[in-house]
Amino acid sequence: MGVLNTAALLITLAALFSYLNHRFVRLPNTIGIMIISLLLSLAILVAGKLGSDYLVFHAAKLLSGIDFYETLMHGMLSFLLFAGALHVNLNDLSQQKGIISVLATFGVVASTFIIGSLAWVVLNALGIEIDYLYCLLFGALISPTDPIAVLGILKTARVPKTLETKITGESLFNDGVGVVVFLVLLGLATGSNEATVQGVGLLLAQEALGGAVFGLLLGFAVYYLLKDVENYQLEVLLTLALVMGGYALATFLHISGPIAIVVAGLFIGNHGRLLAMTEKARTNLDTFWELMDESMNAVLFVLIGMEVLLISLKTEYYLAALAIIPLVLFARYVSVGVPVLIFRRFRKFTPGVVQVMTWGGLRGGISVALALSIPAGAEREIILAITYAVVIFSIIVQGLTISRVVDEIR
Repeated sequence: MGVLNTAALLITLAALFSYLNHRFVRLPNTIGIMIISLLLSLAILVAGKLGSDYLVFHAAKLLSGIDFYETLMHGMLSFLLFAGALHVNLNDLSQQKGIISVLATFGVVASTFIIGSLAWVVLNALGIEIDYLYCLLFGALISPTDPIAVLGILKTARVPKTLETKITGESLFNDGVGVVVFLVLLGLATGSNEATVQGVGLLLAQEALGGAVFGLLLGFAVYYLLKDVENYQLEVLLTLALVMGGYALATFLHISGPIAIVVAGLFIGNHGRLLAMTEKARTNLDTFWELMDESMNAVLFVLIGMEVLLISLKTEYYLAALAIIPLVLFARYVSVGVPVLIFRRFRKFTPGVVQVMTWGGLRGGISVALALSIPAGAEREIILAITYAVVIFSIIVQGLTISRVVDEIR
């Protein structure tokens, strides 16, 4: 199936599932779409078990022709991150910059080692032999909270403003750091990188700091162009060029595209929208990026629900996932709780901040995409299965109950 036909099918399914959710299911759109997609995929698998292999074959063929990692990490992610960053208040973010910075860096690294170590113990106890480095790799890809999932759920969670800023800010930045940690560990696991402190430090500086500086330059350049025109079609086109061209150039320069786009989005959202645009241009820009955000989110969660067709469903993987899900939550609790405990000496926090940030730290498509990028082998199979289980639990269970957790601490 060609690219255009595949895109047409995915958009059609996303529109149909969105309608069914809006008309009958009435869950938050991303969760409802993913559940419907997951149920359809499971129905196809059941039909295959009953002897009807036609649907299974063609569905698997369709999915195998879609490079989920490339589609998300080098396609949809830049649009979704820019749309999310566009409406984050920079002043609010600045007030929380200390705790956000620690959570997005040291928190991710700490969580990586906690999850990796505990997963290694659990998997070996279950008779699943796996190298410790691959367990750390799993820790790296599952530790960052997914900005796409988080921002989608926060729209309906009624989280206090300061707490919402912490969760949003962390999710926008920690995936960039998490990807760098993942790439370092993937290189070590496959033997393409050497484990030197200097090498790791240089890679982190190049990817994270380089991405932030590049994003700031991108944002300023487009801001200057926006000030020079009063044509909302052109202004929307300039932001579109920033997202697509900026992300592609960041990738070419080997710096963090996600961090670059987030920084550029914050700059345009706070300075470009207010100082370089007319009211009409702001309205049209917001409408365009809101539509882009909703449409791509819908397609992404259709894909997440359908990925179950490509995952090995072995009994020992179920048991491993059931054991590791609470360990992922425990690692999140520790990696959030310790920084908050330290920062409490200098500032006040919303009551229940650790509980809400633990339960609201959703994992999503980025984790699945990173798991799919691991070279084929037994390690990839087990990591992908567990990652998928954690993501499904995170989006459905945590996503549907975060509002209740928030209400309990009020």
